[in-house]
Amino acid sequence: MALRPDNSITPADKKAVQDEARQDVFLREVDEAVRQDQMATAARRFGIPLAIAVVLGIAGLGGYLFWQSQQHARAEADAVELTLAVDRLEANQPDAALTKIAPLASSEFAGTRVPAQLLQAGIAQGKGEADKAAKLYAAIAADADAPQPMRDLATVRLVSLQYDTMKSADVIAKLKPLAVPGKAFFASAGEMVGMAYIEQGKTDLAGPLFAEISRDEKAPEALRARARQIAGLLGTDAIDDVEELMEQIERNSAARQSAQQQAVQPTGQ
Repeated sequence: MALRPDNSITPADKKAVQDEARQDVFLREVDEAVRQDQMATAARRFGIPLAIAVVLGIAGLGGYLFWQSQQHARAEADAVELTLAVDRLEANQPDAALTKIAPLASSEFAGTRVPAQLLQAGIAQGKGEADKAAKLYAAIAADADAPQPMRDLATVRLVSLQYDTMKSADVIAKLKPLAVPGKAFFASAGEMVGMAYIEQGKTDLAGPLFAEISRDEKAPEALRARARQIAGLLGTDAIDDVEELMEQIERNSAARQSAQQQAVQPTGQ
């Protein structure tokens, strides 16, 4: 059943509703105008500084990316020069290697400078220029910007170079922090510390240290064998598995014999 229209609304009520609707529209327009005015005011007040900040930010980012690309390009070029210097050394051309290294040894970047200085020191040591080599090794060991493994390597080489003129206590003081199993240069540092202990008559410290070196699978086999012999002379058992050791000796012997046979084998066979 359809409802009849409600005729109870008077003309005055209709006018009131219309007035209220017009008032809502007016208020909305006023609010929108106020918001637009606030935005315009903010744009006038902050627009230019904000635009400048945005431009500077973009320029700064672009500058950083350009600097980073330049650094990468320079690092790559330095790496090429270091490789060429090593090639010269392998070709027994130390002077040509030094020519390549010289500009790199004064680089502001430790990643380039330190390897170059290590090469310089090694070349000087090879030429018998012990004082020059020692000075370079000492500078690298004291370089706070240098990677720690390179500083440790420089320390080991410096002590090795000056071992005969150093007091045993000084050798131990410099190398004992490196003569720890698991450290990169444990075997080399440990051997010198162990010899210094022997000079001090501390065989109770030297024996176990040499035994530990003999068990270091990362150490050169010649150094391990030497450490095993010294440990035995000091009364410390450095052999954990006799059978394994004998098998290793047999394998090494067989490998040497095979190499000798190949060396004397006539060409063309």
